[in-house]
Amino acid sequence: MEMDAGERAIKARKGSPFLNTAQAAFYVGVQQKTLKKMRGRGDGPKFRKHGRLVRYHIDDLDAWSNANASIPIDESDDHPETPDDSPEAASHGIRKEPERQDS
Repeated sequence: MEMDAGERAIKARKGSPFLNTAQAAFYVGVQQKTLKKMRGRGDGPKFRKHGRLVRYHIDDLDAWSNANASIPIDESDDHPETPDDSPEAASHGIRKEPERQDS
């Protein structure tokens, strides 16, 4: 029985922390082709060569993903509330409406 990339990633997470390109792509949610292109350009996650095999460490994938997050991830709060006048809101184009002053 052939395992798909997701099953391989789950199995690898339980065993070895090193994933091949298919598993790593599934883990971070991109296509294998995209991960290979990023590796060639040098803007993807860190990888290692084990002989002629390319391997990604799960911690490196997590670090790369977190570093490229649009909003910093706060693991202590699953649903952070961002006030409209916060720097995070401003960086995402959320603006607090100015209060109207009636004349």
